[in-house]
Amino acid sequence: MKKLVFCIALAGCAAAIPDQPTTRIEFTAPEAYPEGVVYDSISNVYFVSSARLGSIGKVSTQGAYSSLINDPTFKSSYGLKVHPDGKRLFACIGDANYSKFTSPDTRKKMSRLIGIDMITGKKTDDIDLSKLVPGQHFANDLVFDHQQNAYVTDSFANVIYKITPAGTASVFADSPLFKTEGIGLNGIVYHSSGYLLTVSSGTGTIYKIELNNPKKISKVMTEQFFMNGDGLLLTSNDKLVIVQNGGSDKIYELTSTDNWSSAKLSASTLVADRFTYPSTATKVKDKIFVMNAKFSELTDSTSVPSKIFAIQHARLMPLP
Repeated sequence: MKKLVFCIALAGCAAAIPDQPTTRIEFTAPEAYPEGVVYDSISNVYFVSSARLGSIGKVSTQGAYSSLINDPTFKSSYGLKVHPDGKRLFACIGDANYSKFTSPDTRKKMSRLIGIDMITGKKTDDIDLSKLVPGQHFANDLVFDHQQNAYVTDSFANVIYKITPAGTASVFADSPLFKTEGIGLNGIVYHSSGYLLTVSSGTGTIYKIELNNPKKISKVMTEQFFMNGDGLLLTSNDKLVIVQNGGSDKIYELTSTDNWSSAKLSASTLVADRFTYPSTATKVKDKIFVMNAKFSELTDSTSVPSKIFAIQHARLMPLP
């Protein structure tokens, strides 16, 4: 009898687990390979970047793509954020690995933060970050604090830059903890309690950096490392969404009860959702949507470049 009850229980659980991928907003943008995505609630559109072409476009909620700015000198565009003024879009610009327009003078050297008027598509800001520290550069992601300072991760130099509202750039945080081979510091978020959280793709570690004392850097203690961790999204003071690619291709939710000294896994997406190299996440009302960057195609010489890409709903299922 116990066996029968157990089997019925299992069957019920299996039936309750979704086996179909979540909602996708598909759009046509040949060869774009978008990495960054951010939703603007005022205009009700998604802004998407392009690791391959450097262009930045807009995607409607129905999946219509249009160009916002197309400048080949951008080489590649990555992380995107809407400025707190609600009028400008900021983008991380570089030439790290996948640009169709790569050149010896910019490859692994260029690191810029670009501001763009969200209505006209005109460039409003252009801040060079490549001279702040020696070595290779890859401006990857950014976030704004409550005073409208921007913070940018450099995934090759493994530092965090700070850019004031006036456009003055400096190295904000640099630590031996950040150093790793390949792509390091990646997604970054600002916490209203006065610190930043960032993840290293190379070490799988999440770091906490105090704004009033950037030398105070600590590891957030977690149950596992998030190798190939990419985008971060803080959905509340105690919940952080992390996008993981490189074969895992899942999205996780972490919950902290001690102001991000430590965190536990609280939810994740399912294998059935079939994300294709997810990169960054954005909040749309009460839901989370993730960009499918399809970067695996860019490392496969036999693949035909994609024309269609998708922003996909991340359905986070609670973990026991």
